[in-house]
Amino acid sequence: MVRFEAVSGKTVGSERLWMGRTHVAPATGSGDHHHGEAETAIYVVSGRPVFVFADGDAEVRVQTEPGDYIFVPPYVPHREENPSPDEEAVVVIARSTQEGIVVNLPSLWAEVERPA
Repeated sequence: MVRFEAVSGKTVGSERLWMGRTHVAPATGSGDHHHGEAETAIYVVSGRPVFVFADGDAEVRVQTEPGDYIFVPPYVPHREENPSPDEEAVVVIARSTQEGIVVNLPSLWAEVERPA
């Protein structure tokens, strides 16, 4: 996954908002992870990425297409996948922190520590 920073503290002096574009190569996926305290909003520009979450014992796969929006709340385990064998997926990401917080997890069902 290749990320391009657009709106951030570094680029325009924003204090809480970060926004950028991510290109996800064909047949690529992230590991299971969460983004700590950050709220994350995703807009699908091209491709058909899949966002995977746990719901109880079930794995929920949210299939997207261009024009779709996805919201990932703080501390929610998930992963992103681009199952296409030949089409890149491009998404625009906005998050509520300047830091790119990524906490890798052994699975979607891993215990997540949240501050009190």
